[in-house]
Amino acid sequence: MARTETLEDFYKHKLNWLPDNLKKDIGHFNVFRLEDCIGPGKPPVQYSRRDYYKISLLRGETVYHYADKSIQVNGTTLMFFNPQVPYTIEPIAEDSTGSFCIFKEGFFSERMKGSLQELPMFALGGKPAYFLNEAQDKYVSAIFDKMFDEIGSDYTYKYDLLRTYVTEMIHYALKMQPAESLYQHPDAKSRITAVFTELLERQFPIESPAQRFSLRSANDFAKKLAVHVNHLNRAIKETTGKTTSEHISERLTSEAKALLKHTNWNISEISYCLGFEEPAHFNNFFKKQTSLTPSAYRIV
Repeated sequence: MARTETLEDFYKHKLNWLPDNLKKDIGHFNVFRLEDCIGPGKPPVQYSRRDYYKISLLRGETVYHYADKSIQVNGTTLMFFNPQVPYTIEPIAEDSTGSFCIFKEGFFSERMKGSLQELPMFALGGKPAYFLNEAQDKYVSAIFDKMFDEIGSDYTYKYDLLRTYVTEMIHYALKMQPAESLYQHPDAKSRITAVFTELLERQFPIESPAQRFSLRSANDFAKKLAVHVNHLNRAIKETTGKTTSEHISERLTSEAKALLKHTNWNISEISYCLGFEEPAHFNNFFKKQTSLTPSAYRIV
């Protein structure tokens, strides 16, 4: 897996230039047309994590590789990418079109309640893809058009207006899904489950064979959360229907699949960084979860 792509990397690789104020502006924002960055003669989009947020409107036949999942679509998709999850976009047709904007957490941090990662589209394990019909495509495209007009203007408060456009797009997507799926914690058990999930996801993605997954058991998480392990297990089971161990195993399996498919690391390296003392233990674990050995999965 490639290392985390920074804003500097993005500008150098895609556009061969750097904005003058890039390193000074922690709340950096910009907007682009897809055709200017992806297509014939352009460098491919690497499968990696970015250190910035991204919202993309893409039209055409495309495959999204997001974490360990691959989604193939043919139409218009609104995608939300957060800095915690590795991804790449693979246009199948050469006539793919669209727009995207990129921004750092600081663009919003002082002007919104909570964190961006509390929103369903940016939450770890959340829903990043929204498939649009013709009318929805027209609506979101109009927001991007206003962004393009504003980013090139001399208006003193243009970034406040651009922030409003991004917020409008986020709320437009939120209204596409049922209210019960919105991020909320009605009770203490839900809060414990949410913090457990955040701690679990914070250990990923694995970007180097030297990096190691350390919180591997319910006891590990209970100590970190300063709660009794039985209390943690009951809270997670009652709120999710799965045990703590099942959540850990599923996430380990998900990361193992991504590493096997998107890196050239050997099985021993992957075994080590996922916290297994011996490759044989990793082989047994992976086969139990998937019915395939790691080597067999890699060539499927």
